[in-house]
Amino acid sequence: MRRITIGLIALTVLIYTQYATAQENCRVLNINISESYTGKCKNGLAHGQGTATGIDRYEGQFKKGLPDGKGKYTWSTGEVYDGQWRAGKREGIGKYTFLNNGLDTINDGQWVNDRYIGPVYNKPSFKYKEGVDRYSFQKNGTQKNRVLINLYQNGGRNSTISNLLISSSSGYETSLGQAFGFDAVTFPVNIKVMYTSMNKLHTSTIYVRFEFEISEPGDWTLDVHN
Repeated sequence: MRRITIGLIALTVLIYTQYATAQENCRVLNINISESYTGKCKNGLAHGQGTATGIDRYEGQFKKGLPDGKGKYTWSTGEVYDGQWRAGKREGIGKYTFLNNGLDTINDGQWVNDRYIGPVYNKPSFKYKEGVDRYSFQKNGTQKNRVLINLYQNGGRNSTISNLLISSSSGYETSLGQAFGFDAVTFPVNIKVMYTSMNKLHTSTIYVRFEFEISEPGDWTLDVHN
């Protein structure tokens, strides 16, 4: 029994020594969190889930010695970023909490190359549709806050529309060519379109109703086919 106990102790010490040596040899390439590291390692670099500390602290996923994946970084000055990383930079979706002129401030949204580019908006979506075969939203490259609507049938403009009614939660009515909609819109915006039209075969009248919401500011076009 005594020999077995001594053997187990020796094995435990060996495993701990190997683990400690591996951790010492497992480097973190961000100098501000390179003082100590505990976690997974590959080819001498932090790789996988781990915790690194130094002037700052990071807990999360690593790849090739740098934060990569999901993780939380806390600066020595108190700022905190919790979100996605790529190659040591904030990249993807995350929340950054910091002081701005003494006030608690949060940048919550999308990050590209360590820069905050804005909140993440829901995609345009319909709330109700009737008599609609298909539809598509497209964001244009202008600086306008506008929504224009095109009505199509059988591959061309629908020329059989009557009793057209449109309403919007903001903006004023506008038109561009055969498109109509609203300009100077405040987002999110809710818009309703209602009209009657001949069916595709022009054998009967159908009622069309389409209600939708757009959250992201911009110049939008909606194409409705029935």
